[in-house]
Amino acid sequence: MSNRYITSHFPLISILLFSLAFAIYVQGFILGELANLGIYSGMLEFISESGIKLTLMFLLLLFFFMVFSALKLIADTTIELSMLFFSKDEEGNELNKVRAGSWIFLGASVIAVLLAQFLLFVVILFIVASLSYFIFLVYKISSTLSFPGLIGFIFFQVIFWSVFVLAVVFALLRLYNSFMASLPL
Repeated sequence: MSNRYITSHFPLISILLFSLAFAIYVQGFILGELANLGIYSGMLEFISESGIKLTLMFLLLLFFFMVFSALKLIADTTIELSMLFFSKDEEGNELNKVRAGSWIFLGASVIAVLLAQFLLFVVILFIVASLSYFIFLVYKISSTLSFPGLIGFIFFQVIFWSVFVLAVVFALLRLYNSFMASLPL
């Protein structure tokens, strides 16, 4: 019998590593843009180069950590809510079986740190890990779901995340359009 708490820290490590991968890329991008605009050399007069890099890395790591933590909280809530609606498992035993899927995100996050200079690869890796985890989740909990319950579970997840992503994209586009409209011609 294995101890079920052995993998309990994997989600935290995965969130930290994915946050680090995105922070490394964005830090390089921001520093490059600051140098192109001529601001970086002025900043070096007040703060050392390592001070700028460490401060920027800390802030970006914190930002991405909060984003991924919020996404995990939302994902856990939607999974448990859909289990409430569609599953016959009232004890929550099936969710304990799913915890082993944290290996998927851990492996993907380690690879993401190694590919941190390539944003597209990191994003694709995150999406592939998320889809793989979803397939693993459906496979593990399918024994407690009837066929209509399984369809309901899958549609609940797909519809929720589709609406969520579309709402975020819509909000970003509205913000971008209002910013561009406010610029003088």
